Amino acid sequence: LSQYSKTAEEVKHLKVKPTDAEMLEILQLYKQTTVGDVTQVSRPGMLDFAGKAKWDAWEKKKGMSKEDAMKAYIAKVEELKEKYGI
Repeated sequence: LSQYSKTAEEVKHLKVKPTDAEMLEILQLYKQTTVGDVTQVSRPGMLDFAGKAKWDAWEKKKGMSKEDAMKAYIAKVEELKEKYGI
């Protein structure tokens, strides 16, 4: 497994669930790594509050290269592993 794949699996097994803000950060980096810029996906409708929050978080990473997003994702998960255990 690549370091990214290993990290993507490890984040699912943290002993304590990260905060909503931490989860949004993980999500935005994951989406930027796997999909690229948010421009490829329409913003959810006004009644989809969770979907809009996720879309808006991802949109903040627009322009970040997939490689940089992957490195940031790995670093963030490593930080969460230290904070919450695995």
